Amino acid sequence: MSFKYSNNLKPVVAAKEMAEIDRFTIEKVGIPGMVLMENAGREVVAVIREMLGTVEGKNIYIFCGKGNNGGDGYVVARYLLDMGANVKTYLVGKIDEVKGDAGSNLRILRGLGHSMLPISSVEHVNWNNGAHLLVDALLGTGVRGVLTGLMKELVEKINEDRAPIISVDLPTGVEADTGAVGGTCIQAKTTVTMGYLKNGLLLTPGRKHAGDVIVADIGIPRAVLKEKNIKCFQLTADYVNMVLPKREADTFKNRCGQVFLLAGSIGLTGAAVLSSEAVLRIGAGMALLGIPKSLNATMEEKLTEVMTLPLPETDQQSLSFDAKKIISGRFQWANSLAVGPGLSTHSQSAKLVKWILENFGKPVVLDADAINCLKDDKELLKTAKSDLILTPHPGELSKLVGMSTKEILANPIEIAREQANKLNVILVLKGAPTIIASPDGYVFINSTGNPGMATAGMGDVLTGAIAGLIAQGMSPLDGALAGVYLHGVAGDISKSELGEAGLLAGDVLRNLPLAVKTFEDNK
Repeated sequence: MSFKYSNNLKPVVAAKEMAEIDRFTIEKVGIPGMVLMENAGREVVAVIREMLGTVEGKNIYIFCGKGNNGGDGYVVARYLLDMGANVKTYLVGKIDEVKGDAGSNLRILRGLGHSMLPISSVEHVNWNNGAHLLVDALLGTGVRGVLTGLMKELVEKINEDRAPIISVDLPTGVEADTGAVGGTCIQAKTTVTMGYLKNGLLLTPGRKHAGDVIVADIGIPRAVLKEKNIKCFQLTADYVNMVLPKREADTFKNRCGQVFLLAGSIGLTGAAVLSSEAVLRIGAGMALLGIPKSLNATMEEKLTEVMTLPLPETDQQSLSFDAKKIISGRFQWANSLAVGPGLSTHSQSAKLVKWILENFGKPVVLDADAINCLKDDKELLKTAKSDLILTPHPGELSKLVGMSTKEILANPIEIAREQANKLNVILVLKGAPTIIASPDGYVFINSTGNPGMATAGMGDVLTGAIAGLIAQGMSPLDGALAGVYLHGVAGDISKSELGEAGLLAGDVLRNLPLAVKTFEDNK
């Protein structure tokens, strides 16, 4: 389940990682910090010009802190002044407190005759002649906890103005590693982040404050990433396009992948329908659904292309452990197995799930009730015969690992990484965004999907999509990554057709082929 580094993914870093990348670039590679800061400021100005068109004669107010984020702001001010903008630059602190490269750029700015306006109270801040743009260069990755005092009051005053706000690196108030916002926070229209994406720009609630996020190339060589062993990435269309299987002209259904699903119980037949049809909609050649025998007639009516296999059941119309003999007879046929949608947590069904982990040697996708069945026996995951892909939402992961949902949501990247390693699984932590973690410490953050997908059945579709891609020959990790990404693309297509309210899992299921087609057209 190992991952091979690819330039087709966007690196995502924590604050300490970015600081170490900066240090290595300056001290070991030999690129001066002043050069990096100059590049950063110039990139922000390029975005400002795209936002405003010409900057000549425009009123632009720049708010700077005492650190390197403020240093970027001084470079921005210098370029804008040279282009004819009316610039006011405010410093939260004293001029003699600004050190290092930031201090050097402050001195250059003052040497050009530009007056710096140190502020100790928001009463010192005045833009009565109307601002065209406000620049937040206050704290960047330096936020820790809740903003208080002058910083809090200043951020509130900035937010009250109707002018658009552009944040440098991160909106002031967003915690760089978790996206946490403890209280007052800049509400940016655009954020220009330096070098690489930061965790907090992709996680809720931080991403809600960032607006449009633009990654600025400030001249850090790509080789530095490998040197520093960065292990978190944002999924991209380019990566998915690279790993998706291509159908050959002479292929036939048996070569396109065969998925065996164990799903459904009384009252939850819809989950079985959605997951099994998703297998085919994502491009697999055949899907076989194992279902409690009393529900088989219902499935035969609902499903046309999916084959069904009636299996021994409990008195509550869920799969019985007695089904194992029939199920084992299909193991050789299947390229992958999907277990869990609508399964129930009946003791017989739970016993069956545990038996599968000990006996099936090909990739298994575990969702919903299959995960819940293991909450008291999660050690079985570590010794499973097959590669496992778990697709819990935070509540299901909470039950499995004994953490609160609040703890998981407070730091989902690190929790996903930690639990994938502990459990020896590929962990697909569903949410906004969905985070995928591998046992060897790599983490991937999805960039597709929308709030309309927060409705019943979406996870069932995802389970089938992942199992279907793996059956087509993709590695378990790439199958999980592409499945999550394409699931989101199908959701976005559905949103464009229907809007968010009332969007159903069936709409996403129907649009899975269109999601795949966007990549087939580019092959």
